[in-house]
Amino acid sequence: MNKARYKSAQDFGNQPLIDDRRAREIEQVGKRYAIGVTAHVMDTIKGDINSDPIALQYIPQIEELKILPQESTDPIGDDIHTPVKGLVHRYADRVLLKAANICAVYCRYCFRREMVGPQAGALKPEERKTAIDYIRANKDIWEVILTGGDPLVLSPRQLTELLDEIEAIEHVQVIRIHSRVPIAEPARITKELSAVLNRKKAVYVAVHINHAQEITPEVEAAITALRGADCVLLSQSVLLKGVNDNAEALEELFRRLTALRVKPYYLHHGDLAPGTSHFRIPLNRGREIMNTLLQRLSGIARPHYMLDIPGGHGKVPVNSCHVRLQTDGTYELTDPQGKIHIYTDL
Repeated sequence: MNKARYKSAQDFGNQPLIDDRRAREIEQVGKRYAIGVTAHVMDTIKGDINSDPIALQYIPQIEELKILPQESTDPIGDDIHTPVKGLVHRYADRVLLKAANICAVYCRYCFRREMVGPQAGALKPEERKTAIDYIRANKDIWEVILTGGDPLVLSPRQLTELLDEIEAIEHVQVIRIHSRVPIAEPARITKELSAVLNRKKAVYVAVHINHAQEITPEVEAAITALRGADCVLLSQSVLLKGVNDNAEALEELFRRLTALRVKPYYLHHGDLAPGTSHFRIPLNRGREIMNTLLQRLSGIARPHYMLDIPGGHGKVPVNSCHVRLQTDGTYELTDPQGKIHIYTDL
C-alpha cells in the first residue's frame, strides 16, 4: 500500500505542479484547515492544478480564506441535533455516528471542515459507549449512518468492534457507511476490511465521488471488493464549480458508476461552509443541469439533487415544490416538517 501523504506546503515542495506562490498559499490555508492528499489522488491529476477537476478538490487555494457573512462553521446544524458527543439525531428513524473525525484526505469544500482533522481524533471509548447506549435506548432508530471524518480510516479491529456493537442492537436493521476511502485511497479496501463489512444485517456503503476521472483501475477494484462483501453501493457527489458543474461531466460520472453497480444517490448543492464560496454555483444553474440530466439519463443513473437547509432543518430535493424562487431572488424552502425558511443563494 502506498501511504505517501501530502499534508503541508513542504510536502508539496517536490511536486512540479506546485510553484512557489502556490506553496505559500497552501502554507497559509494550512494554518486554518486540515490538508491531506494521498499519493493515489496526486497520480490522478492530469493537467494544470488550477483547472484539473481532481486538483481543485484537494489542493488548497487562497480563496479558502475568504469567509462570507452567511457561511457557518456548522452549516447544516449538526450541533443542535447532537444529544451525546459524536451522534447526530436529526430524523426519528436514523442517526449519524461520527466514528472518526479524521479522513484519509481532506476535501477543500468539506461542510465539516471546522470539525475534522488530525487534531480531532476518534471518539474515546467512554464516548462511543454513551453513543451506542443512546442508540440502544431509542427503539425508533432503524438505521445507523457511520460518518465523520471517514469511518474507513479505522483499523479492521476498531471497525469490527463498532459494527459488532451496532449489529447487536435488535431494532437497528440497516448500517450505512459514508466514505471517501474507496475513491481516494482504494488500497485500504483489503480482503480483511471487506470481510469486516460482510454482515448479516444490511450494510450500505455510500462512496463520495465527484468526477469520472476519479474512477481508476484501483478504484474499480475497490468497488468490486465491496460488492464481494455483499455491500449495497451508493454514491454521493457535490456540485462543484469548475469540477463538475455541467451536464456532460455528471452524465459521464453517473453512467460509469451505474455500470459498476453503484447507484447514484445524492447530488448535493454546496453547503455554506466557511471559505467555500468559490465552489458554489447558483441554485438555478444546478436546476438547469439536473433538467438536462433528466432528458439524458435513465432513472437508475440519476441521483436526487439535494439542499441541506442551513440551521439543521434537514434536506430537501431542489427540483421539487420544496424549493421556490421568489421575486426578490431568494428561495423559499419548505422543510420536512412543513416549516418555511428563506435561503439566499451563494
